[in-house]
Amino acid sequence: MDGVTTIVFFHAHPDDESSQTSGAMARAAKEGHRVVVAYGTHGDHGEVPDDLAPGETLVDRRRAEAEASARAIGTQRIAWLGYADSGMTGWDQNNDPGCFHQAPLDEAAQRLAAVLDEEDADILTCYDWHGGYGHPDHVKVHQVGHRAAELAARRPRLLESTMNRDRMRMWSEAMKADGEEGFDPDGPMDDGNPMGTPEAEIHWEVDVSDFLDQRRAAMQAHASQVTDIGMFMAMPPEVFAAAFGTEFYIEPGRPAGLTKGWWLDS
Repeated sequence: MDGVTTIVFFHAHPDDESSQTSGAMARAAKEGHRVVVAYGTHGDHGEVPDDLAPGETLVDRRRAEAEASARAIGTQRIAWLGYADSGMTGWDQNNDPGCFHQAPLDEAAQRLAAVLDEEDADILTCYDWHGGYGHPDHVKVHQVGHRAAELAARRPRLLESTMNRDRMRMWSEAMKADGEEGFDPDGPMDDGNPMGTPEAEIHWEVDVSDFLDQRRAAMQAHASQVTDIGMFMAMPPEVFAAAFGTEFYIEPGRPAGLTKGWWLDS
């Protein structure tokens, strides 16, 4: 793709970009494209760190962490849709009328479409149909992303970030063979569905192995979220590279078949 492309990466919470699309974000930024991240929520039901300053809220901290992540990646703009975090599946927060999960679809989509229009965005990324693992806010990202693409003044090319279920199964089996505790990507996740997407339904395998330092720095920027970030940072370098050196995307409407390449070259 010639010239400067504007890409809006849409995520549920600050820190989701670091583990899901920060490689593609950093790659696009290095190539001179305009990278924008939009968050559906403030992440206000994430982990609360012990070192909040007097008067500092978790939302304050997470917004600052999002800015630090953006600097590490090369993101040029952060946009917030302004909804409350819906919490994990089954939490009381799922029913909060101000949360992202409960937001009227067209209302939330109009907020995202406004960002797309302001940027005259060429590409929008969201999540697969069940948000990878069924989290209410992640499912909403899929729904809102698709609707916003329809409402935008100029419809962007749409990509869905996902996890390759077949690769995760392979890694799990390899871990068990080495005597380590594996995991079951085929087991029920938050919404009862398996994790991610079968490889046969994925269109793009993107090599982001040259951007592992940026990915690690983006994750470290979200240090308040100790459970997830701590787990990622504890990975040996070779395991981190295997887990985060590749990103997978679905492109609705594209013929079936996995392409190993960079969707900006298409």
